[in-house]
Amino acid sequence: MDAFNRFLDRLSEFFAHRKGLLVMVGAALVVLNFVLQFVPGWVGQSNLFLHLGVLVALVGVLLAWAL
Repeated sequence: MDAFNRFLDRLSEFFAHRKGLLVMVGAALVVLNFVLQFVPGWVGQSNLFLHLGVLVALVGVLLAWAL
């Protein structure tokens, strides 16, 4: 449990100095989904990266607001 606490401390310190990183990663995933929708196959039809990108960006906004 102590290792997990140290991991969370390091992670929060990392994101405290880079508040917009998760939002930019989420936006990049949304753009990647837009490009991949023209590729035939499962990845193009599932909108996986769209949903993942929106979720990552939302978590990034909430984390930036809290830190």
